[in-house]
Amino acid sequence: MRCAVKVGIMAMSMAPAYRVTAPAKINLHLRVGPPTADGFHPLLSWMTTVGLFDNLEFTLVESPGVVLSCDDPAIPCDGSNLIVKNASAILEMSRAADTSRSVRGVAAALHKRIPVGAGLGGGSSDGAFTLVALNRLLGLNFGADKLSEIAARFGSDLSFFLYGSSSVCTGRGEIVRPIARPRPRYVVLISPVIHMATPAVYRQFDAMRLGDPEALQNAPDWRRWSTLDSLELLPLLVNDLEAPAFALNSQLAELHRTATSVAGRVVRMSGSGSSLFTLFDNRDEAETSADRLRLKLGVTVRAVELCPEIDHERSRNS
Repeated sequence: MRCAVKVGIMAMSMAPAYRVTAPAKINLHLRVGPPTADGFHPLLSWMTTVGLFDNLEFTLVESPGVVLSCDDPAIPCDGSNLIVKNASAILEMSRAADTSRSVRGVAAALHKRIPVGAGLGGGSSDGAFTLVALNRLLGLNFGADKLSEIAARFGSDLSFFLYGSSSVCTGRGEIVRPIARPRPRYVVLISPVIHMATPAVYRQFDAMRLGDPEALQNAPDWRRWSTLDSLELLPLLVNDLEAPAFALNSQLAELHRTATSVAGRVVRMSGSGSSLFTLFDNRDEAETSADRLRLKLGVTVRAVELCPEIDHERSRNS
């Protein structure tokens, strides 16, 4: 079954399709401050991409608007989707920059592989790589800073994906500073079928009166941290959202305890959950641990690359 909601009207394509892979992310380290006067929480997070991807395909069309289809019927394909929002925004900027352009619309297809509500940033990555793809298809040549200005309208996590595979994110997450990738090369992702709503986790965070402003001011020595192997780095990593997430969902808390015991090393949560992860220095160790965790936990477990190379492919229309 495919999800297809039209925003605009489909028409004959005007150009070859452009295919792009949108990676998931994990928060290796996440410190969260108490809410400011505007209700938002300041963050300090080391974020990296991981080798789990959504696949997107874009085609320029003659009819106005954005048409999105998806192979996951649970994904909304209307104007609430970040793909549609970002595609609409960059199309508007394209027309404003050159009123003679004949491009009027975009047909987009999403092949969903990153689980939703898992703290892996799939929706944000889709939105960010929509800008990357259409920037190239439309020949706009916007830099990362310009694309980040567009992305920031629709969420704080999107900007990270425009600057590379390893970055420190501050503010609400929209201030991005690329840093060296971590020394560990593989991550074992534990993906239970548990949907954690980010607003609920933050409400619980506030109810528990968590948040240390000093933790945001005293940033780690990122240069040194990036040189540490997995067993040296893991004990230093923190996620301030773990306590509220585990308080909200006892099943997730128990899964974390069991995973830590089975893995025999530190296991962290990504973002507001529900995905858990641990790090390894080589593929063999990661895959052996993933097999053991999959057997013991009975949930989806993957051994994937940390900070993978991203390959974008232009294809002919089919």
